Amino acid sequence: MPSLPTYVVRSTDPGQERRRRWLLALIWLASLLLMAVAAAALMRQRSDAGSAAALRAAQERNLALDARIAQLSRSEQVAKAALGDLQASLRDRDEELDSLRADLAFYGRLLGGKREGLTVQALRVTPVAGSRAWNFIATLTQNFKRGDETSGRVALSVEGVLDGRLETLDWKTLVQDPNAAGTAYTFKYFAQVRGTMMLPDGFAPNRVVVRAEGDGARAEQSFAWADATKGQEYENVPQ
Repeated sequence: MPSLPTYVVRSTDPGQERRRRWLLALIWLASLLLMAVAAAALMRQRSDAGSAAALRAAQERNLALDARIAQLSRSEQVAKAALGDLQASLRDRDEELDSLRADLAFYGRLLGGKREGLTVQALRVTPVAGSRAWNFIATLTQNFKRGDETSGRVALSVEGVLDGRLETLDWKTLVQDPNAAGTAYTFKYFAQVRGTMMLPDGFAPNRVVVRAEGDGARAEQSFAWADATKGQEYENVPQ
């Protein structure tokens, strides 16, 4: 006699089945979330590494640019210094040429064929440090009396402004000697007459007049104060 099939009767709980499905779904979502978090962390790590590399590269570029700027700045300073030296050298050369031209003109007039009497050729005025005094050098020439000495005296007067008024200081005022007659000179062809004068406090000079008299001859020449303070000076010449 054939055997009958065996049946197992199990009771089902719909609520439990739903809970199991929800749990599986939550596990799946959690795994997706973990994967997303891991991917984001990896991307952020890569981004941070790239940003750090870019920052280092930018810092290196800035350092290189700073070094280049410093080099260019030093080069500019060297170029400016060299240009200043060149300009100063050119100014000195121009002044030397002007001095040589003045010397050439001076000796040309002195030794030339034209005979000239007593002449005030040049004037140089320089300040005495720490005082209101000024030293002067007046250059006199003559070739009218060749080989003969001429003698006489030189006196200066200075025109300018004092206390808002035009003033002329004569020789006696300049040397502070009421009996002063001038500085004596004796020469054959040319001479440099030297002396010292004193200007009052607050006096602004603008012109100097040099007068030379002697042996029946008289010469007078005026010089702007600005020219006299930078004028040509014939030093170390025979007299």
